[in-house]
Amino acid sequence: MKKITNTAERFEGVNLSRTFKNICDRFGLGSKAVLDIGCGYGQYLTHFGKGSVGITTAEEEVEFGKSRGLRIVLGNAERLDPNLGAHFEAFWANNIFEHLLSPHAFLMKLKLLAHDDALIIIGVPVVTSLPFLMRVTAWRGPLASNHVNFFTARTVGLTVGFAGWKPIEVRPFIFKSRLLDALVRPFAPHMYVIARNIPNFTYPPKKVGEWIGDIHYHEMLNITHQNG
Repeated sequence: MKKITNTAERFEGVNLSRTFKNICDRFGLGSKAVLDIGCGYGQYLTHFGKGSVGITTAEEEVEFGKSRGLRIVLGNAERLDPNLGAHFEAFWANNIFEHLLSPHAFLMKLKLLAHDDALIIIGVPVVTSLPFLMRVTAWRGPLASNHVNFFTARTVGLTVGFAGWKPIEVRPFIFKSRLLDALVRPFAPHMYVIARNIPNFTYPPKKVGEWIGDIHYHEMLNITHQNG
């Protein structure tokens, strides 16, 4: 019974989320085929368009999704199945970026599943530029013991931008208005990066020179067709 209650609370929380509604409305996620990475029970997935798929590591979440007519598959965010197809118009990854072993490789591999003009929405807890706030529980999210990556609003945008995705907006989406969001941005504990796929992205020659011939980087250079 506790699990059912918790699941209901998750769905209700998303249904009432002004931030999620602001993002969905602005970028039309309700009519897009979205890959929801780390989808949980499908609380976000249910709001996305036809052809959307969720990925989770928990079998019970897959079964729960089936019971609600959602397509949720077992998988690891850093080992995405290419058989999912290159048809996704958007990617939703909220509260997962900070857990990944390699955020850069994750972003590059998403390009294999993306439409040329696909969007990515990355949501992360951020280290505020106001150090005293980090003493307050609501702002200590980035320091959770199971996190292995740590971002500020600026560095998360740069991380996405240097992996073949062009940032469009980096803000908390607490308000629909960019101006109002800009006023609260220095205090926001959670930030969203919205970026568009750069389909012809390539690494600069200096980086290719460092990586070429090293098996460890073979996959990244294959994605950009720079393996020689």
